[in-house]
Amino acid sequence: MAKLIIVDDEKSIRAALRDILEYEGYEVDEAKDGEEGLDMIMRTSYDVALCDIRMPKMDGLELLQKANEASKGTQFVMISAYGNVENAVEATKRGAFDFITKPPDLNRLLITVRNAIERAKLVQETKTLKKRIYKLNEIVGESAPIQKVKETINRVAATEARVLITGANGSGKEMVAKQIHEKGSRSNQSLIEVNCAAIPGELIESELFGHEKGAFTGASSRRVGKFEQADSGTLFLDEIGDMSLSAQAKVLRALQENKITRVGGDKEIKVNVRVIAATNKDLRQEIVNGNFREDLFHRLSVIVIHVPPLAERRTDIPLLTDKFLHDIATEYGSTVKELTPDAMTYLQSLPWTGNVRELRNVVERLVIMCGEEITLDDVKAYA
Repeated sequence: MAKLIIVDDEKSIRAALRDILEYEGYEVDEAKDGEEGLDMIMRTSYDVALCDIRMPKMDGLELLQKANEASKGTQFVMISAYGNVENAVEATKRGAFDFITKPPDLNRLLITVRNAIERAKLVQETKTLKKRIYKLNEIVGESAPIQKVKETINRVAATEARVLITGANGSGKEMVAKQIHEKGSRSNQSLIEVNCAAIPGELIESELFGHEKGAFTGASSRRVGKFEQADSGTLFLDEIGDMSLSAQAKVLRALQENKITRVGGDKEIKVNVRVIAATNKDLRQEIVNGNFREDLFHRLSVIVIHVPPLAERRTDIPLLTDKFLHDIATEYGSTVKELTPDAMTYLQSLPWTGNVRELRNVVERLVIMCGEEITLDDVKAYA
C-alpha cells in the first residue's frame, strides 16, 4: 500500500484530501505546517507528499528543497491557490513532480498521485539496482596490498583528480575505476568505458571524439563520441597504452582545454569529463620507446593506483572464492556450493597468471562441473 502525507495549514483541505485518498486505498498522514511535515518526512518513508506552498513556519518550497537535499525519495505534488506560472516553475526547479491549483480537479489529482507513486517506485528500484551493482563491483580482500588500494580509492574518489590505474590483465583495474566513479560526486552521471586495445587505430579518434557526416568513407551520419557521452560524468580509458600517438595528442588537448572537435568538423565542443585511465604496460618504458607521449602521461597520472596481481595477495583467495560462489549461485538460481579446506588450500597454491579473472572462471567451472561440495580432486581436475 502506498503511503502519502498531506501538508497543509487548512484543516478542511487536509480532511477532504484524506477522505478521497483513503477511499482509493492509500495510507494517509497529515501535517499542519511545513516544520511538522519535514519532521514526519524525515522519520517516515512516504511515496508522495501533497504539499501546500504558502504555510506558516516553513513554506512548501523550502520543505521540498530540504526533503530533496536529504534524498528522501518522496515525490512532491505542490498544491496552491496561487496558481501562477512563477510558482509552478520554481516548484519544478526544486524537484517537484507536479503542480496543481486549488481547488484541485479530482480526476487530475488521482491521476497525478498514481503517476507520482509509479515515479517513487522507479526511484526506489533504481537505488536498489545501484546497490546491487555496487556490491558486484566491490573490491574484495583484506591483504595489505589491497587495503592500500581501497584507502587510495577512498581518498581520491571525492576529488576531480585524474587517476592512472596500473596492473596486469585480469587484476581488477576496471573494478577500481568503477569504485572511484561510484564513490565520487559524479556517481549520478554516466561512466563511459572505452577499451583502447579493442578499437582499430584508424577508428579510435572517431570513437573518442565523434565524427561529422561525410568525414570519411562510411560516415553516413553524425556520431557523438565517448567524450561527449561522458559529459558531466566519467570517462574510463582502458588499456590506454595501446592508443595511437595521433589520438593521444587529441586526448591531451581535451584534457588541457576541456574541448574536443569531431573528426571532419571544425566546431569546438566544451566537455566536462573526469578521466580515469588504465594500462597493463609500463608507460615510462613506452615513453622511452617512443610509443607514448610523456606530457599525456603526466596529465593522466596525477594519482597512480597499482593493482597487485593475485599471486601477491593469496590470503584474499578464500574471500574472493566465497564471493564468486555466491555471485554464480545467484546468476544460476542455485544453492551456494562450498569448497573443502584442502581444496581451498590447493587453490591458494596455484600460480594464477590470469589473476582475479582467471580465479572467477575457475570457480564458475567448478560450480558447473562438481557436486554440492567441491573437493581437492575436483579442483585438481578442473582448475
